[in-house]
Amino acid sequence: MALYTDPVLAVPVALVGTFAFMDMLGFSVNLLTLFALVLAIGIVVDNAIVVVEAVHVKMEEGYEPMQATIVATKEIAGAVIAITLVMSAVFIPVAFLDGPVGVFYRQFSLTLAISIVISGINALTLTPALCALILKPHNPHKKLGFIDKFFDRFNVILEKVTNGYVNILRKYATRTVVTFGLLTLFIVLTWGTSKFLASGFIPMEDQGMAYVSVTTPQGATVERTEKVLDEITTIAKKIDGVENVTTLAGYSVVTEIAGASYGMAMINLKDWSERDKSINDFINELTEKTKGVSDAQIEVFAPPTVPGFGNTSGFELRLLDKTGGSIENMDAITKSFVKKLNETPDLKNSFTSFDATFPQYMINIDYDMASKKGISVDNAMSTLQTMLGSYYATNFIRFRQMYKVMVQANPEYRETPESILNLYLKNDKGEMVPFSTFMTIERVYGPEVLTRYNMYMSAMINGEPAGGYGSGDAIAAVEKIAKESLPKGFDIEWSGMTREEILSGNQTIYIFIVCLVFVYLLLAAQYESFLLPMPVLLSLPTGIFESYIALLVCGLDNNIYAQVALVMLIGLLAKNAILIVEFAVASHKEGNDIIPAAIEGARQRLRPILMTSFAFIAGLIPLCVASGAGAVGNRSIGTAAAGGMLIGTVFGLVIIPGLYIFFATLENRKKNEKKL
Repeated sequence: MALYTDPVLAVPVALVGTFAFMDMLGFSVNLLTLFALVLAIGIVVDNAIVVVEAVHVKMEEGYEPMQATIVATKEIAGAVIAITLVMSAVFIPVAFLDGPVGVFYRQFSLTLAISIVISGINALTLTPALCALILKPHNPHKKLGFIDKFFDRFNVILEKVTNGYVNILRKYATRTVVTFGLLTLFIVLTWGTSKFLASGFIPMEDQGMAYVSVTTPQGATVERTEKVLDEITTIAKKIDGVENVTTLAGYSVVTEIAGASYGMAMINLKDWSERDKSINDFINELTEKTKGVSDAQIEVFAPPTVPGFGNTSGFELRLLDKTGGSIENMDAITKSFVKKLNETPDLKNSFTSFDATFPQYMINIDYDMASKKGISVDNAMSTLQTMLGSYYATNFIRFRQMYKVMVQANPEYRETPESILNLYLKNDKGEMVPFSTFMTIERVYGPEVLTRYNMYMSAMINGEPAGGYGSGDAIAAVEKIAKESLPKGFDIEWSGMTREEILSGNQTIYIFIVCLVFVYLLLAAQYESFLLPMPVLLSLPTGIFESYIALLVCGLDNNIYAQVALVMLIGLLAKNAILIVEFAVASHKEGNDIIPAAIEGARQRLRPILMTSFAFIAGLIPLCVASGAGAVGNRSIGTAAAGGMLIGTVFGLVIIPGLYIFFATLENRKKNEKKL
């Protein structure tokens, strides 16, 4: 039991130290930092396990605990330092990203990097001290308990696995065709799998709430909108899992504008433990059941995962009219474009709030006549706004209560649109002039609110990816339809979180490249060679392929959380390679041949590699089966990391020695050529 006490003690030391640095950096305990801390539990024990396993091996060779600790620590210190630097180097560049992606990556990566650095220091200081104090030599005469028998049986099985592994290496490690054939296979499979895997950004989470947007026919009254909202409330309350429904007539949650024909509802669901339906299941069921509600356009959607980037989940874009054409033409093209979006299998629930058929009155001003009568048009419009829409003038206090003074025309003077013409205002001579003298009204149709985007008349369009598709697929589908169907002079611009996704697309690629370059340069300095780091880097495709497969099987997309897991895998899989390469390099420097050094390094490091990898995977299991708030993000990062670590470790153990033999031979050849 003492053998496993040291790694366990490494966890609280690293986590407590991480909390101290989080406070210094101004990080709070939020979903992102909790992600990092959960993953840190699996990662920080790695260095401790490596040291403890090395000490255990020396004790089996006959060393006393203190002597075994000193010898093992000297032998393993280089590998521990390299692992710590590489895993930290993977996360440090991520902290320099900006925008929403930077917020996601920065807190996660720095929290994890700090815990890894602390665990590295801990592995070279506290862990050796604990080994010398706690570990005891094996007593062959000691009566074996259940746990001792279990561990003995485990060691016997592991020894058989080790012997079989060494036999495989002796047979295939020297065959360059096998090594590079496997490597090429994994690269091709990774590329092929990425074509089938849906791409995304920040996944839609089940927040226990859904929004409903209602648009009744143009010119409808608030009472009519309230009636529709009452019908939706009745339908929603009959669905299992609904806790309460709140409605508001006269306001649009999508465009944030007021109008009698707009309405919204906020539906709160019961706690995750009290319902079987996910938010997607609820939205689909409510959408189906509200199709029978007549005289209203009803859209049901989840709130955005990140507040402040739009008011709906899914994608958001603006259709721009760069021709300066009529509103009627804009309305027709917008409706035609939305219809084509809804016909595409990649998309669902596409809708627009732009509608140019609302009945309105256009006020026409005769500026010449207004000037002759001494009327300022600005003053006329201000007076008209006051008399029709009211104006807040002042306050007064009476009976210890404060009252507002609102100025507005009496109701009988604003009963009909034509009443405007019978109103009066003062001119510059103090005379009362009727509005009908310089004003006429005309009945027209148009949108309630006309918005401009980048100075062009625009229509906002929202929608969601269909089942089995990610936001990246939705973006590609919309851009394809826009290119094929929009007439000349019309274009689309992305807005909200979709715009951030497109802007961050290249950043993710760059960050992967920077992480790989950091790892390569650190290892090149560690090994004093530009070739020996290559086995470490080339072992990565094995893990990335299985990450994609795991996401595909679990129905998840390649979102920002999965990409965080891939960045993390660079460090974790590099750690396995470093353990083998570090031992092989040291053995070769002592005079052993390259092939025996590589095989012995793999044999010696098999146990710590398996222990650290499976300890990390075990720490990810709660994330893989997570439910409730943030479940999609938890499952994405847990599934990608666990899947990649499992297969990356198994196949990496076969590929890494072969890669080391190939590149170490090249390195030797170069040195011999220089000597000649």
